[in-house]
Amino acid sequence: MRIPISFPSALLARLRSWQTALRWPIALAAVALCVWMQWGPLPAYSFLPGEWLRDAFLRVQSSTREEPRVLVVDIDEASLARLGPWPWPRERIADLVEILLTRYEARGVALDIMLPERADEAGDTRLALLARHGPVVPLQAFDFNRTRELQVRVGALGGAVRSPVRGVRATGYIGNYPALAAAPHVGAAAYITDPDGVLRHVPLLTEFEGRQYPALALALVDCCSGGKALRFDAGTIRVGFDRDWPAYTVVGAADILDGAIDPPSAARRLVVVGSSSLGMADRVTTPFGADRPGLGVQANMLSTLLDRQAGLAPAPWPGRLIACAFALLSAVGATLAFPRLSAFASMGLLAASSALWLALAFFASPYDPDFSPAGPLASNLLLLAVAIPYQWHLTQRRSRHLLSTLRQYVAPSVVEELLRSEAEDPLAPRQLDVTTLIADMEGYTSQVEALPVAEASRLTRDFLACLTGPVIETMGTLDKYTGDGLVAFWGAPLPIPDHADLALDAAREILRRVETLSARHQAAGHAPLRVRIGIESGPAMAGDFGTSFRSIYTAVGDSVNTASRLEQVARDFPHDVIIGAGTVERARRHRFILLGERRLRGKEKQTILYTFESSMKQEGSLQPDPCQPGAVLREHAR
Repeated sequence: MRIPISFPSALLARLRSWQTALRWPIALAAVALCVWMQWGPLPAYSFLPGEWLRDAFLRVQSSTREEPRVLVVDIDEASLARLGPWPWPRERIADLVEILLTRYEARGVALDIMLPERADEAGDTRLALLARHGPVVPLQAFDFNRTRELQVRVGALGGAVRSPVRGVRATGYIGNYPALAAAPHVGAAAYITDPDGVLRHVPLLTEFEGRQYPALALALVDCCSGGKALRFDAGTIRVGFDRDWPAYTVVGAADILDGAIDPPSAARRLVVVGSSSLGMADRVTTPFGADRPGLGVQANMLSTLLDRQAGLAPAPWPGRLIACAFALLSAVGATLAFPRLSAFASMGLLAASSALWLALAFFASPYDPDFSPAGPLASNLLLLAVAIPYQWHLTQRRSRHLLSTLRQYVAPSVVEELLRSEAEDPLAPRQLDVTTLIADMEGYTSQVEALPVAEASRLTRDFLACLTGPVIETMGTLDKYTGDGLVAFWGAPLPIPDHADLALDAAREILRRVETLSARHQAAGHAPLRVRIGIESGPAMAGDFGTSFRSIYTAVGDSVNTASRLEQVARDFPHDVIIGAGTVERARRHRFILLGERRLRGKEKQTILYTFESSMKQEGSLQPDPCQPGAVLREHAR
């Protein structure tokens, strides 16, 4: 089988295209990471970086404004010091509850204390009667540890409810003494911390042996809601934590028993009785910090449920959809922008995107308790770790190819623009509209024959510098030197709308610089110098042509050949610049003189010839600069 000669080139081009196309799978992977963090097989809150970020938002957003609906009665260190260590007599606890319900007119009382065994008979009976006939909710605790060989089962359970929602399955419990467990409303203390040990979610319902038991705060709200049970659609709730401990009215149990608190200040509130004492070991870690009293969690739970019952909870937002949409926009925008940006600017773009998302997530976090605010950040991190280095690799590969081919032919600004472009191979031959300028020195042979070799070489170098400088300064492409002249074109490899005017600007500047060089040459006793220039515009095939041994970026086409003929015919005119009709048609900033028609060599039809209107001062032409011999040649030699 014969393999065509073009097979390696085609294979290389396909490989380049495949490598460039990998940008989009990287973007897709970044979006997929965010989607997984929102709807993955594990709950969103299990991805702890997102929870750490949400915790930081909570600490900033939390309010210390007074919560008027909740009263916290704390069996604190001061109360224990005044009334004796725990456990207290049941008569004292019954007194505390009765005072809260009568003198302080509490709407309901939740006891965040464990009473699994009988104590003094009178106190037990009295407390049980208060719970049976009044808005009093005792506490029972559940255990969720499935690795324990001997499951805890102490006291009696009570307060089971019917619910279409299944609760979190428990493995053990600590209940109350039987008379207290018979109360119509009994609440559960069911704490399940996240893997980092922080309590963020609390089961609203706990399932044990097929029965459902409400959380302490839920039981208290239902007890005091006049038969209107709070509706919910999940067995677990995220604790609001939008109020820190200073927002709650906290009074010592001893002060309640002594009547030291003004009754109207605590009237018609839901009361939680518990302890912040270190000796009672009711401590948890919350988003606010470690070693916080569990009593504070119950207060926050009450506020969360009361907000929901009163319709004060923030209206839900589709936070997960917003996060994924943001990640998609960020990934697509970054993938489109990376080829046009430096690596540093690309990192800045991702940083700006991340900052924008942090601002949006900060305001959105209260509205959706389930979305992971770290999702778009993880997407951006993947783009930073993979997409930017990959784009840098592609850019370096293209840069080496472009620089090796173009550095000596075009202006640095053109090379930079090509590097920023999306074109896979900007040097590939393609049809473009260009303006070609061909210039050389008239009578070059006679000029250099009369000079020593060193002076002839310097004259040639200085003359080519006068030709090259204006070409590069007007964003032209230097095609080649022709001994005593050059070929240049505008409009390739970077399309330029005003390529004809730029070529004419360069021609005028060449004339000025050659005139300056000629004056210096004549002052040394030599003949004057004259440059002949031919300019024509039209379609041409511009690209990297050649073989595997050597190639050059050039333009070929009828307009290029015409420019060469115009340069040759300039010897028959007193004008240094002969311009074709194609350039005149495209020029917008120059005026011309019609020279007539002539049949050029190789042409079947007459060609219309023009030159500059010598008296016209051109706007936008290059400012006079002294010709610096050899400067441009040295620039391109680099």
